[in-house]
This record gives sequence, C-alpha cells and structure tokens, in this order.
Amino acid sequence: MLIHGEHYFWYLLTPMIGIALAAVFVRYVVKDDISHGITKILYAISQRKSIIKAHNMWSSIVGSALTIGFGGSVGAEAPIVLTGAAIGSNLAKAFRLNQRTMMLMIACGAAGAIGGIFKAPIAGLVFTMEVLLIDLTMTSVAPLLISSVTATALSYIFSGSTPLFMLSLYEPFTVGRLPFYFVLGVVCGLVSLYFTRGMNFLEQNFKRRVQDWRVKVLVGGLVLSVLIFIFPPLYGEGYEVIVELINGDTLSSLSHSPFSVLGSDTWVLLLYFTLIILLKIVASVATNGGGGVGGIFAPSLFIGCLTGFVVARAMTLTGISVSESNFALVGMAGLMSGVMHAPLTGIFLIAELTGGYHLFMPLMAVSVTSYIVIRVFEPHSLYAMRLAQKGELLTHNKDRSVLTLLKMDNVLETDLITLAPDMTLGELCKIISESKRNIFPVVDSDGHLLGILLLDEVRNIMFQPRLYKRFRVSQLMTSPAAILRHDMSMEEVMTVFEDTGAWNLPVTDEERRYLGFVSKSKIFNSYRRVLVHFSEE
Repeated sequence: MLIHGEHYFWYLLTPMIGIALAAVFVRYVVKDDISHGITKILYAISQRKSIIKAHNMWSSIVGSALTIGFGGSVGAEAPIVLTGAAIGSNLAKAFRLNQRTMMLMIACGAAGAIGGIFKAPIAGLVFTMEVLLIDLTMTSVAPLLISSVTATALSYIFSGSTPLFMLSLYEPFTVGRLPFYFVLGVVCGLVSLYFTRGMNFLEQNFKRRVQDWRVKVLVGGLVLSVLIFIFPPLYGEGYEVIVELINGDTLSSLSHSPFSVLGSDTWVLLLYFTLIILLKIVASVATNGGGGVGGIFAPSLFIGCLTGFVVARAMTLTGISVSESNFALVGMAGLMSGVMHAPLTGIFLIAELTGGYHLFMPLMAVSVTSYIVIRVFEPHSLYAMRLAQKGELLTHNKDRSVLTLLKMDNVLETDLITLAPDMTLGELCKIISESKRNIFPVVDSDGHLLGILLLDEVRNIMFQPRLYKRFRVSQLMTSPAAILRHDMSMEEVMTVFEDTGAWNLPVTDEERRYLGFVSKSKIFNSYRRVLVHFSEE
C-alpha cells in the first residue's frame, strides 16, 4: 500500500493539493475543459470532423499527473488515450489528410495509447472497434495493428515485459465452476449499472449545485480526503490493491484503515470492500468534479477486482469453493465490459494485462454476461451516454451514423418566398408566377410562422380574376403536418417525416420564428453523398 505509518495522516491534505493544482492548471494555463477524455474523442469523431485541439497532446497528461500523483481517485488511461488521439488528429491535420484518414489516425493514436499503457496490443485494436466505434476494414486493420504493436514494443523496451498486474497465484479453471462465473457476470452487470447511473447522477448534481470553481476545489478535496482517510484503497488508481487481491493478499488493504480496529475476520472484510465498491464513484466524482483530471478506466478495473473478491468470499461463506484470486481477476473484465459496453476489450485486456490466458473461458463468460445484463437497462456506455442524449453519437449502425453526421444546416432550404397573411389572391398569383416552388410559408410581421400555402390548394381559383380581391392568404393557408425545430437531430427529423407522411416540413426556432424548409428529397440526396464518403474502403 501507498499509505504507511506516520505518513498516513498526510493523505488528509495531499488529495486536496492535487485537485487544487490541477484546477489552477486547467483554468489559467489550458483555459479549456479537458475532462471526459474518451467522450471528447467520440465527440470529435461524430461532430468536429475528427479535429482535436492541439493542447490535448500534452494538457491531459499534465493535469492527470497532478491529480493522481497527489491521490486523486481516478485513472490516467483516458487522458493518455485522449493524448494519443490528439497526436493522431493533429498529425493528420498537419499533413492535410482527408476526414476519413483523420478518423483513422485518431483511432491509431488511441490504439497505441492502450497498447502502450497496458502492454496489450490486441486490446488496443478491439478498444477502437468497441468503444470508439471504428469499423474494421482491410484499410484500417493494418494501421491500427501497427500502431498498437509499436506502442507495446516501446513499452517493453522501456519498462520490461512483466505484465502490469503480475499474477503469481491462481487455480486451474474447471468447467464445473463455470455456473459460478455466470453468477459473477450478473453481479458485475448490476454493479456496472450502479457505476454508470451513479457516476452520471453525481456528476450532474455536483456540477449543478456547486458553481464557483474555488468552492468545487474545496468541496471535492474535502470529500476525497475524508474518504481516503477512512478507506486508504481509494487513494490514487488503486492498482496496488488489485495486485494484492489477485495474488491472495486480502489483509494489507485493511491494515491502515480505521476499520482495522474491528478485526480482520471475513465479515469485516466483506463490509469493508463492499463500502469501497459503493464509495469509489463518490471519490472519483469528487476528484473530477473538484477540478482534477482523470478517467474511469482505472476505477472500473478497481471496482471489478473488489466485486470479484466479494462475490468469491460470499460464495465461500455459503460452502461453495471458488478461487478468490481468479474471481478478482475476472471481475475486472466484467466491470470493464459493463461500464464501457466492450466485452472483447474486457476479455483481451485482462488476459494481456495479467498474463491470465488460462482463464479465457471465465473471462468470456463473465464479460458477455455483464454486457448483456447492463444492455437491458442502459443502451449506451458511460462514455457515450452524454453524446447519445444529445443525438450526437456515431454508432456501428451505418444508417444511424450517417444521419448523425447530417445536420439541419446541411439540408435547410431558405429559398422559399414568404407570404404575409393579409396578401390578396391577386398578389399571391403574381408571386406564384415568379416562384419555382409550389409551397409558401406564411409569416407575420415578426417572422413567426402562421401556416403554409400549397399551390395545389389555390390552383382551381388562381385563374379567376374576379376572385383576386375576395380571398386573402390567411383564408387559403393551412397548418403544416408538423413543425421541425432547428435543434432537432436528423434522426428525430426522419422520425417526424415517417410519422406524418409529409414530404416537406417547415423549420422554426424556439420562438416559432420561421427559418426555412426541409424536404425528404434533400435529406435523401445528402444522405447518399455522406454514405458514399462514409463507406469508401
């Protein structure tokens, strides 16, 4: 453990120092939001034409080093992945590569970061496929593999070939214990659901309730410091605790905690680790919400390891003999699969991370089960949830991805002639003779949409001059089948078109001011152009 004897009480202070330093660095040096690194990559791919700001090539590393170095309860992996992706994006921008190649360069940077951090080249490849949603084609597999393998090789050169979590104690897997791993998978799925919803809920409430950045530093630092004082394993990434548990050392984590006065029997350990599982998300939100910089990669591994141990110890109490070490190891894959919606990443990362290739079957059973369980409740990972709620997330569904890439501004038609409600039929006929469209929006003096007038509705009277002064536009206009808002996603727009059966619909702002029209034909033409670009090999 990082906490020893007389140094223990320093950890009431150091986490707050780290959060304060990181917050000052972000506010006065970076002057930009660098939190939620993976979400930022997904946003760049979906909405910013794969452009990531240049400062992300270094700012996230500095911010996370200050945060985690002083005890912040988050991980450095997401900031490093953002750094790798930013390097790829800015290299592509410097060489003026096209958008598709820039997207591939971002993926290569991310794959290299994962491969280098964990010495896990296969995990780097599948991470881009599952989390960054990059389709694997013949033109993308080779660069991704080269990047991941190169980063892993360099990691071997500078830090040796020993796995990050060296596994020295394990029991051989037997098929008869497979049902117990499925039970662990279900538990991991439910804990992943708690992690995802709890983290999102706490982040939103912390951000809404605490506005001043100095107060955020104070509140976040105090909460984190108190939690670390009571539960020392919450200090930093928690990787030392993981190594202890997967190698059978279950008492070191308890020895420096106030809980140690209760003894070290099984019930105390179960209570202690269960509370840590529940409070880890509070510590992580306090770290990031207070101004620190870090990701959820390490917290998900940490909680997964503790979940596996708690489930194994609980089974042992009921008379079921299982390996606590194996369950702790496999639990990491279960949590990662559930939180990130990435079962393949969980399987290969933990196998490569620990050298536990002999546990492939349990890894697969737990990862897939956890993923299935959380998908019942949450369609998106914690990374993608924020973008999905805004309709800004690319998916592996190409139809949906193409619609995500289309924006209202791309399909909005503004060349229609507007009519005033008090115009006579005679004035209308003059406008029709000069127009190339057969639909006319009717707006008041303030630009608010009142209705629409279709050429077909007046065709039978427009050639009768005796009626020119009898009818006015307000008498001839009709209500549109629906009105689109300018901030709607293209998927929502297509849903409205399908529900109404309309071919043209007006678009307004929040105050119902007319902005233009959208037609199905314009959407289909734009869709085909984007699909060709999106699908090119």
